[in-house]
Amino acid sequence: MNEEERFNNRYKEGNIPWDIAKPDCNLIEIVRNTPIVKCKALDIGCGTGDNAIWLAKSGFIVTGADTSEAAIIYAKEKALKNGVRCDFIKSDFLEDDIEAKPFDFVFDRGCFHSFDTDTERRKFAQNVAAVIEDGGLWLSLIGSADDPPRDSGPPQRSAGNIIKAVEQDFEILSLVSGHFDSNNPEHSRAWICLFRKRY
Repeated sequence: MNEEERFNNRYKEGNIPWDIAKPDCNLIEIVRNTPIVKCKALDIGCGTGDNAIWLAKSGFIVTGADTSEAAIIYAKEKALKNGVRCDFIKSDFLEDDIEAKPFDFVFDRGCFHSFDTDTERRKFAQNVAAVIEDGGLWLSLIGSADDPPRDSGPPQRSAGNIIKAVEQDFEILSLVSGHFDSNNPEHSRAWICLFRKRY
């Protein structure tokens, strides 16, 4: 079973603990407090669309991309129910071109950290650089290796893993220890990372 089939099955079964049925509070805080102006935005690994929909409601022109067809179907239904326009596309971000590029703002919640090797994470960062305007911002929420080792939950990456992947193409504006927004009493630790594409 490949990754696409695995994620499709998980969405169909409802086995998606990362889906909190609301926009992540870290996204809301960064967009409002940085501030990030309304622009053309890409949500990589958009899942069922809550973050993309929040961005669209906030005035952004949004494309959401996910490898799971099941997730994209749910996201389109949610956008329709919320009365907002988002373009949701099925895409393998490591392999597929995003036709709507370039973007001014890119967001990923737990997509970068899903790749296990330096090579894959470097390619992910290069692909973000390829779809974003010079000076554009990328907000990434990444599972932190500062959490104790565990058998479940977000993959855990070190600050070094992140810097090694991104610094060639991006200026690191902030790399702050925080937590993923969650419906569980215990919130997994995360790196809240804001990068600017180098000119």
